[in-house]
Amino acid sequence: MSGLMTASLLVVGAGASGMASAIAARQTADRLGIRREDFSIVIVERNSRVGEKIRISGGGKCNITHEGLPQEVLRKGFFNRAEERFLRKALFGFTNSDILELLLKKGLRARAREDGKVFPVEGDGTAVAEAFESLLEDSAVRIEYSSRVTKVLFRDGLFEVFFEEGGSLGAEWLVLATGGVSWPQTGTTGDGLRIARLLGHTQTSPSPALAPLYLVRLPSSSLAGIALRSVGLRVFSLSGEAVRRGDVLITHKGLSGPAALSISREAALFSDKDKKCAVVADLFPDLTDAVLEAELLRHAVEKGSQMIRKFLQMCPIAPTGGLRGSSLNGTIPTALVPLIMKHAGLEEDVTWSTLPKIGRKKLLTVLKRFPLGEVGRVPLEQGEVSAGGTALREVNPKTMESRVVPGLFLCGELLDYAGEIGGFNLQAAFSTGWLAGSSAASQLQE
Repeated sequence: MSGLMTASLLVVGAGASGMASAIAARQTADRLGIRREDFSIVIVERNSRVGEKIRISGGGKCNITHEGLPQEVLRKGFFNRAEERFLRKALFGFTNSDILELLLKKGLRARAREDGKVFPVEGDGTAVAEAFESLLEDSAVRIEYSSRVTKVLFRDGLFEVFFEEGGSLGAEWLVLATGGVSWPQTGTTGDGLRIARLLGHTQTSPSPALAPLYLVRLPSSSLAGIALRSVGLRVFSLSGEAVRRGDVLITHKGLSGPAALSISREAALFSDKDKKCAVVADLFPDLTDAVLEAELLRHAVEKGSQMIRKFLQMCPIAPTGGLRGSSLNGTIPTALVPLIMKHAGLEEDVTWSTLPKIGRKKLLTVLKRFPLGEVGRVPLEQGEVSAGGTALREVNPKTMESRVVPGLFLCGELLDYAGEIGGFNLQAAFSTGWLAGSSAASQLQE
């Protein structure tokens, strides 16, 4: 980009929040009766196409959003109460139904799964990105590709944006929608955070969220590739503890799967603060210690001659009832059984009738708190999103406008919030982006 050009509204970043902000700005300006030639919208994107992160989210399938009323989405997706309060206006203003209705205009239908996650009925993340690209074209939004912003100046009520490739662009309003620092291969390398900081915003250092947990060492190399279905996962340190429920996949480096990704934010914080964070799995999350102990006692009376090892091999994992309850999640993985026996201090041929009370207590402890290891690292670069970012107190939650620089709007992962796995973060990006764009365009009538 050479020479100085001007635009009414400039959006930095063509991801979920950036594209939503541009479309919202155009729709708002149209409703106000502003001629399109009098209100120009430009997106600058450092990649060669829009929606790079959308294209690969959810393993490429793109978990667009999560079903439910706005209050349910907030409650399920954002456990930090300050973040939930900050996002309330945005998520009520542009809901999951709104984003799906917008995509349906381009023929992209979506459907919720049993767990509430919403995916395209046909197509994938690329189809979602292409639908947005078409919506931007309908909205007369100009996109400047392969344009990386290096500096932004604000003077005399106007923004001047400078590019790595040379040249600059002036604008009356500026939306920063560059994302955080997760998945740097998609271009989210912290450019927006740096720009916001130079414009006067304070920030919390980025930290991992929805990332795998790399362990100091695996409980056993034989567990690599094993999945624990619907278990309870707990991380704890001197600073506190956190618990999640869901599937856990044991990898050759540590833990992945929905429960591990969900709890990674707390694991990273605990590990960073205390330099030590342990992880355990509850194989019977629906049963309290007392109820499970009673179940084990009953089974011991009925099956006294049965070897404990055989019992564990046939035992349901995370049953919805007692030991005779539903086994929809399968049984305890065979590879886990020798480790349960080892941690409980049980010989391979011990039976229920020969198991002393102290042995039963140890077995109970291991089943409810199976030691998976110690967190060695939570890789920021492997996270689906990053926590940290621009301080929420410096952004007006009713408009997404900066409280530091008038005419500057911030949205998406650039802000200091992070949601749970399940489409919540994409919804927050769409919602905060929509609020930012519509708020910027609304100033045309002032």
